[in-house]
Amino acid sequence: MKQKSSKATDDELKAGLVEIERILNAPIEKVWEAITDKDQMKEWYFDLEEFKAEVGFEFQFYGQGKKGEQYLHLCQVTEVIPQKKLTYSWSYLGWEGLSHVTFHLEPQGSKTLLRLTHTGLGSFPVTNPDLARENFNEGWTELITSLLPKYLEKSA
Repeated sequence: MKQKSSKATDDELKAGLVEIERILNAPIEKVWEAITDKDQMKEWYFDLEEFKAEVGFEFQFYGQGKKGEQYLHLCQVTEVIPQKKLTYSWSYLGWEGLSHVTFHLEPQGSKTLLRLTHTGLGSFPVTNPDLARENFNEGWTELITSLLPKYLEKSA
């Protein structure tokens, strides 16, 4: 299977979408745990106080902007299909806009195809450069093509 580029196209960025695909060298069960277990998530993603892959579960975490600003991310799980799909809303305290993050998993033998989509990025204010789509593309690319694979290999 041809691996899709990890960089979003200009059209996707303008449309408020980031999509990244990566074939991970781990079985789907292990990838699912890495994206749904808060103790594993803190190793490659964000340090969440609590997380449950249950529809309606709300969670929040702080992330840092380019100049050190702290942003409180407000999220709610909206769809769960175990070992196949996880979707949650993503917004920021004090800022307008609502987006959605989806992790799609497909088995590829002993490996897993992960397709991450982050939609609705165009709803965030263009006046805040930290909320620019290019930053989301950069952040998700780092998480999905570098940090998550390194974590999965380390924990093998």
